[in-house]
Amino acid sequence: MSIPYKLAVLVFIENAQGEQLLIRRAKAPNLGAWSPIGGKLETAVGESPYECAVRETREETGFEITTADLHLFCMIAEKSYEGSGHWLLFLFRCKKPIPALPPDIEEGAFGFFSRAAMDAIHIPETDRAALWPIYDNHRDRFVTLNVDCNPENPLRVITEEIF
Repeated sequence: MSIPYKLAVLVFIENAQGEQLLIRRAKAPNLGAWSPIGGKLETAVGESPYECAVRETREETGFEITTADLHLFCMIAEKSYEGSGHWLLFLFRCKKPIPALPPDIEEGAFGFFSRAAMDAIHIPETDRAALWPIYDNHRDRFVTLNVDCNPENPLRVITEEIF
């Protein structure tokens, strides 16, 4: 069976206290789970991952950033996420702290969380197993991952390259 391949970005943003900005998703994928902000690239207009990260940050939070405020720290090829599609994800760390908690939006509600507090909240298993350890260990570098999310098998995360 052939399933669609999607391109998306995630943007990891902190406040001045070093807490992560997360959104509790009101829509699939990750319905009800806390995750970094982000969204799909507008491929029909040739949008780059950096342009998408700037746009998604503005649309979801109202926070104005530029591509110079971003550091691409990871690219993930995710196979069969939730059994419904493949994703090529570009993960960015925003180097500019967000000044305040954004108001809730249609896509979900926002919260700030310390890394320790994330152990007690509902986050997607792939985020817990792959995204946050990669962020913790490589946010100032660059790493590529291949993740097999087939629900019929255990989650498999392969590091392909680290710079």
